[in-house]
Amino acid sequence: MSAPDLHYRGVADLARALAAREVSAVETARHFLGRIKYQSALGVLGSTEYLGAFVAVDEDATLAQARAADAAIAAGQAGPLAGVPVAHKDIFVTTGWPSTAGSRMLAGYQSPFDATVVRKLGEAGMVTLGKLSCDEFAMGSSNQNVAVPAVGTDQPVPVRNPWDTSRVPGGSSGGSAVAVAAGLAPASTGTDTGGSIRQPASFCGITGIKPTYGRASRYGMVAFASSLDQAGPMARSAEDCALLLSAMCGPDPDRDSTSLDRPAEDFAQGLTGSLDGLRIGVPKEFLGDGVAPGVRAAIDAALAEYEKLGAKRVAVSLPRTELAIPVYYIIAAAEASSNLSRFDGVKFGHRASQYKDLAEMYMKTRAEGFGDEVKRRIMIGTYVLSHGYYDAYYLQAQKVRRMIADDFQAAFRDCDVIAGPAAPTVAWAIGAHSDDPVADYLADVFTLPGSLAGLPGLSLPCGFDGGMPVGLQLIGNYFAEGRLLNAAHRFQQATDWHQRTPEGF
Repeated sequence: MSAPDLHYRGVADLARALAAREVSAVETARHFLGRIKYQSALGVLGSTEYLGAFVAVDEDATLAQARAADAAIAAGQAGPLAGVPVAHKDIFVTTGWPSTAGSRMLAGYQSPFDATVVRKLGEAGMVTLGKLSCDEFAMGSSNQNVAVPAVGTDQPVPVRNPWDTSRVPGGSSGGSAVAVAAGLAPASTGTDTGGSIRQPASFCGITGIKPTYGRASRYGMVAFASSLDQAGPMARSAEDCALLLSAMCGPDPDRDSTSLDRPAEDFAQGLTGSLDGLRIGVPKEFLGDGVAPGVRAAIDAALAEYEKLGAKRVAVSLPRTELAIPVYYIIAAAEASSNLSRFDGVKFGHRASQYKDLAEMYMKTRAEGFGDEVKRRIMIGTYVLSHGYYDAYYLQAQKVRRMIADDFQAAFRDCDVIAGPAAPTVAWAIGAHSDDPVADYLADVFTLPGSLAGLPGLSLPCGFDGGMPVGLQLIGNYFAEGRLLNAAHRFQQATDWHQRTPEGF
């Protein structure tokens, strides 16, 4: 395998090549580090082709891991993903790299431990390339709410979509999606609270999956909304995601009280199942007037392809889809208000330099450390939890959340998986929603319901609209990750959308 072939190879291909010693882990790591370094140089030059995906790299640490992977492979003691590079969303804490959650509040913070997801992928033999940009504290749908400078710059920059660098990559895992789409890493980790894996995967033309809530440990993830946050992989294909998810999942009861007591699975073993008779439910609410015509055309074509593969299209309804937006932004904001109260400048992170007393230190620290979107959500969350409003807003939102979950269970009586667009439009222009945060919120209308119900969801490339990728979202019932990955894999065996790459990267 020649070096120029490496950067658009998927995880599965690279794992096979590394195991067969066709290429070394050090050679692979150097190749990707070179591409990241070139991107860094574009940042120094202020080029519009600069993507801003990485916020931290450490070449020495990466190559040390790569040499250890090569030694393990040579000794016949390698993990299943030995030597395959991965980059981590900066919402996961890591030893050896800064862990900032994209916020000034944690600028320069070094964690003394690795997040469980990071540790598990390391135990599988993966080599860390660095940390990836994200919306601050994972709050955003565009990766423009960034307060930490990217590698190659001394100022925070919005992450750019490699398919069109004037557009957003989606968020909050925008850096994770861009790193894979632009060939800067074969795989990345992301987190999905309300769609933050699936929406950027859709916008950047890659595959990403959010597992059932509790499948992957949240230990070491900087918390946004604890009843919603979930880790997941982002890569080129469903096969790649299956390998990554197999390594990431598993119980973690000593560290995460929400971790489910369900053993890890080898999701790659189930990718060969037939789609004959698979019932694909298509909610009428997912293909209404708010969906761009080009997006709808791509989704319809994908569903037609599934019918060719033996699946059956079934009409279903999720009648409370539109209620997911207000419900989510009440519950998530309430939990954010609680979770982010720990960032007060006392024990770690940013602290205001001048203050008269403790109260002023708190106020100045939080005013300086948090960005506008984070402050907005803290204020909303504090309001809905306040005396006199808890019952009217937060409690009612929790009741509707239960009803949304019930809607899914009713739909699954008639179908095996649910399909529709991951987002109603393709990626929009950078700055287009800067004066209207609600426009960003509305972009998550199709991913929020599954998150509120705690269901697994996957986005895979299925076409283009105006030159920009469109993602097909598949939602399964609890613990149906294997079924989703199998359905996505069989589609990708029959099509080549996941193999398309942006020009110039």
